[in-house]
Amino acid sequence: MRAGLVLGACGALLAGCASMPDEGNMKKVDASQRPDSQSQVRVYAMPPPEDAGAVDIVQGFLEALTSDDPDFAIARKYLTKEASENWHPERSTTVLADGPNTVADNVGNNNEGERTYALTGRRLATVNEQRAYKPDARTYRQAVHLTQQSGPNGRVWRIDVPPAGVVLGESDFERNYQAVNKYYFAAPPKGLGTVRQVGRQQGLVADPIYVRQRIDPLTETVKALLDGPTNWLDPVVRTAVPRGAGLAPDTKSLTPDDKNKLVVPLNARADTLGHDLCTQMAAQLLFTLQDLTASGVEQVELQRRNGSQLCVLSKDRAETVAPHSTADLPAYQYFIDKEKKRLVRMPGNTGSNAAPEPVTGPFGEGEQPLRSAAVSRDEERGAGVSLDGRRLYTASLVNKGTLGGPELRSRSKSETDGFSTPSWDVRGDLWVADRDPKRPRLLWLSEGTGEPVQVNVPGLDGHIEAVRVAADGVRVALLVEKGGKTSLRIGRIDWADGKGGQPDISIVELLEAAPQMEEVTAMSWAGVSRLVVVGRESGGVQQMRYVQSDGSARTGATLPGLTGVKEIAASEDERQPLVAHSDDGIVRLPSGAQWQTVVKDGAKPVYPG
Repeated sequence: MRAGLVLGACGALLAGCASMPDEGNMKKVDASQRPDSQSQVRVYAMPPPEDAGAVDIVQGFLEALTSDDPDFAIARKYLTKEASENWHPERSTTVLADGPNTVADNVGNNNEGERTYALTGRRLATVNEQRAYKPDARTYRQAVHLTQQSGPNGRVWRIDVPPAGVVLGESDFERNYQAVNKYYFAAPPKGLGTVRQVGRQQGLVADPIYVRQRIDPLTETVKALLDGPTNWLDPVVRTAVPRGAGLAPDTKSLTPDDKNKLVVPLNARADTLGHDLCTQMAAQLLFTLQDLTASGVEQVELQRRNGSQLCVLSKDRAETVAPHSTADLPAYQYFIDKEKKRLVRMPGNTGSNAAPEPVTGPFGEGEQPLRSAAVSRDEERGAGVSLDGRRLYTASLVNKGTLGGPELRSRSKSETDGFSTPSWDVRGDLWVADRDPKRPRLLWLSEGTGEPVQVNVPGLDGHIEAVRVAADGVRVALLVEKGGKTSLRIGRIDWADGKGGQPDISIVELLEAAPQMEEVTAMSWAGVSRLVVVGRESGGVQQMRYVQSDGSARTGATLPGLTGVKEIAASEDERQPLVAHSDDGIVRLPSGAQWQTVVKDGAKPVYPG
């Protein structure tokens, strides 16, 4: 049930449970006390009783907001006619830690036939009209005003000033809403020139949203995709959906047929859509609907307004139309041999018993002792940081040869500072943070060589300790240190034409991706919009868990315990095992298994990227 006050009449009823009491004292119900067996229970809204008092109307309205009522029709029965017409629940959802508490507001309650109450709580996040989740840790207080009006059997209380949108507790949000990734195409970066952009324009980028999971989520997800990307992602992606295109006006609900084919009738704005764009649009739909596990969609057909076919695309062909960023599985996992300070690799197949082996080339020969390293996504090149952290090298991982001079030098005086572990992006460019306290910088090197470009990070509050570029090439994860505490931020990479043929690069609109953690000490991308992080909550012990790039955390996202985790590595392909450096050495976590020790002496594990 909703976390808050249970009193008087209730506005929702749990299916299969006893009815709620309609009298008695107020008491607070903690959402965390709701049994796990009720996590998927359906909640049915109940209309207001004729004799309900003002506070009962408020509470009944709040309970109705937690129900599976389409269009919140029952919740509107608690409102006056005018208030119902002006209330737009689809525009915002406010998520509170323990649900809203109802507090009588004595100011203004002296007027006959009027009452005012305050809804209070600890805000965790908001979901906007585009269904995008955003952490928003603030105190919540919203006034609700009621008035008496004529009813069938006398005067009744109704809300004439409701809260803005929907407000509910975290447990009810997790029960009612489902996370879905919409997919759009990465836009070609500016400032790189047309040669560097060839072949990278079709990559898909995940755009996470939330839909009500029992109120026709398939149709709502399709509508959300057609509406376009969320505001945060929009500047760096494109869509094949024509401007103004949407479902045909008479479309009420979409359902796959018995062959798992989904027919999507579109309005007239899509009638002239060409075949190439049509198949791209169908690919966007197919990848998006894969997150709805119950949909089972294997094929999509797009139709014109008159019902004629625009195009058909199967799930098997979608990958050729819109290559997924995780299509190529990494052949190896990599780490630093602590004894010889060289880069070694082990087969990506966790069933293999093969011992780790040095990589081909200078980094595997120990010519330059390494503190950390990164491997390009095609696994043909490496970047390594010297043991003192002050020099950055690049070298081949497929050909033998000698190591050339460093690509970069840091002026850091302390060996604990200097360069972070580098990160290769999808185009084969290199990113690294120089942690020199006197000159902290985030740097980008075209194809890992040449003159570095200093990346602008407006709004950065602190200095960057670690950087990991997402496989989609448009987002970057940063560990930012300030005042001895390190937090996780996700930024959008914005490109512009710069001077001297170099691009002007900025990381903008930083989002807090693990707000529930007081400190994050290690992180890695672990999916198209998911990361694995190591850290601790306030007053807690170290833990590992998955978090979403939008800052939301899924229930049950914690991982098996591991002692003294220093680094973590994951592949964007979620089928690959986690790799960590812990007190037990280098360990791996295959799906459905426990941590397995690979070697005792190793550090800085990485996947390609």
